[in-house]
Amino acid sequence: MPTSLEVQIKTLPNSPGVYQYYDKDDKILYVGKAKNLKKRVASYFTKNHENAKTRILVKKIASIQHIVVNSETDALLLENNLIKKYQPRYNIMLKDDKTYPWICIKKERFPRVFMTRNVIKDGSEYFGPYTNVRTVKALLDLIRELYPLRTCTYDLAQEKIDAGKYKVCLEYHLGNCLGPCENLQTETSYNETIKAIRNIIKGNFKQSLEAFQKLMLSFSEKMEFEEAQKIKEKVDLLSNYQAKSTIVNPSINNVDVFSIVSDESYGYVNFFKIANGAIIQSHTTEIKKKLDESDKEILELAIVEIRQRFNSVSKEIYVPFEVDLGDNFKVTIPKLGDKKRIVELSERNAKYYRQEQFKQIKIVDPDRHVKRIMTQMQKDLRLSEEPRHIECFDNSNIQGSNPVAACVVFRDGKPNKKEYRHFNIKTVEGPDDFASMEEVVYRRYKRLQAEDEPLPQLIVIDGGKGQLSSALKSLDRLGLRGKIAIIGIAKRLEEIYYPGDSIPMYLDKKSETLKIIQHLRNEAHRFGITFHRNKRSKSAIQSELEQIPDVGKQTITTLLRKFKSAKRVKNATFEELKEVIGDSRAQKIFRYYNSPKK
Repeated sequence: MPTSLEVQIKTLPNSPGVYQYYDKDDKILYVGKAKNLKKRVASYFTKNHENAKTRILVKKIASIQHIVVNSETDALLLENNLIKKYQPRYNIMLKDDKTYPWICIKKERFPRVFMTRNVIKDGSEYFGPYTNVRTVKALLDLIRELYPLRTCTYDLAQEKIDAGKYKVCLEYHLGNCLGPCENLQTETSYNETIKAIRNIIKGNFKQSLEAFQKLMLSFSEKMEFEEAQKIKEKVDLLSNYQAKSTIVNPSINNVDVFSIVSDESYGYVNFFKIANGAIIQSHTTEIKKKLDESDKEILELAIVEIRQRFNSVSKEIYVPFEVDLGDNFKVTIPKLGDKKRIVELSERNAKYYRQEQFKQIKIVDPDRHVKRIMTQMQKDLRLSEEPRHIECFDNSNIQGSNPVAACVVFRDGKPNKKEYRHFNIKTVEGPDDFASMEEVVYRRYKRLQAEDEPLPQLIVIDGGKGQLSSALKSLDRLGLRGKIAIIGIAKRLEEIYYPGDSIPMYLDKKSETLKIIQHLRNEAHRFGITFHRNKRSKSAIQSELEQIPDVGKQTITTLLRKFKSAKRVKNATFEELKEVIGDSRAQKIFRYYNSPKK
């Protein structure tokens, strides 16, 4: 049986994120980022590492935790935050005070725009963080090419400007500033420039596209092609940058984020702790339901328990829906923006955790996995027992030609192809799907009864009310109605029909029950249509040879057994035909294919 660590690795998602290694004492050893969590973590355990420290690290790993994020850039930022908080022993290279750069629009008259690594809570606007300093510098260079901005640190209060306290500097004479310090540029005009710059930083390039074009054309007309190329290169670089990150936002501070996903037996609650605008902690817990509790009840209990466990004192909580936590907290249900994205990221991590738990159970305890699915199907489909044995029927014909049917068998939710069966329709003339369904269902269970074979717990009919009614007629004739559960599934909206009920049931599109029924239906269709095509093809071959005068069925069978197809018969030489069916019949067939057509 695989170890718990091996199971964890096998069930990791193929998504970007951050992984954390812990030793047997639950002490964090290492934090790393990955574009693909499963591949990156697995590489630690499948490679022969030359570095001695890496080998020692791998030996000490007892458990793995991870956080799924939206992009590789987010993973890089989150990794940086977690390393700074926990300072793991094996993350030596990142144990410094370096932080990622931001672009600041200073809160002041005639705001300055500059790069900084320090976020100061003074009302200024901060954009980022950026994982590439080159990107920030290129963005600021481009802004300065487009818009004249002041770079001085003067306090440009109106009374000081009116008093003539300042004089324009070299930047004004070089054309890089329009001289607001001497009242040569109005505050309204300057703020319009800041508005345009804000759009560029956010990645809204549409409004500034004309300015880019004019600037490049201007350089081109002056024969300054090198300068024009520089602008083009900067625009190309900036088109690839990520304007905002979900992981870090300075406007979100000291907040707890909770979300939940659930199924019939468990609720899965994810918790993010955000401090100083960054995720510094993530935890997901599994809670077993006792009395079919609602998501609201589970989340309320989980919030209290998790906050106590992690000693959280945050006064604001983000949740996906309304919860009752008393008057001591500010509960926010974000509707859009970065706050909404943080809650969605929390929900995504809860979903991944649930999927991983299922995968681990499937590996470690496959019987429990099957039991869970069967119990869910019994509940969803309102069955009296678990559908361990399911059979599905489908008809295939084209305008009534070569009508056939197929029956596929699933055991414990999986196909059992040895038990698949084909049916040639024997008693029905013309394209009558209802009568065909009645025939094959009757033949199938008449035979199972005669051979004393076990009957299925569930029959699935590919079709709506008409096909279901036809199948029921056969069960009535066999005395099996009420002894076997039977449903129909209509293709268009995936409606589930029950006997005697004209109103269909709709299952959740993401439910495992619907996926298994769809798999049954698709398998029955695939199996039936393949049989139908083969039969039609064989029929077409035989009908072509039957066109030849005085050639009987036995001769056709002999030819097909030797040449395999009508095309090969047609292309065969007279000697080859003679060797198989004799001189007289060979002459008839050879003349038919090789005589000039009138």
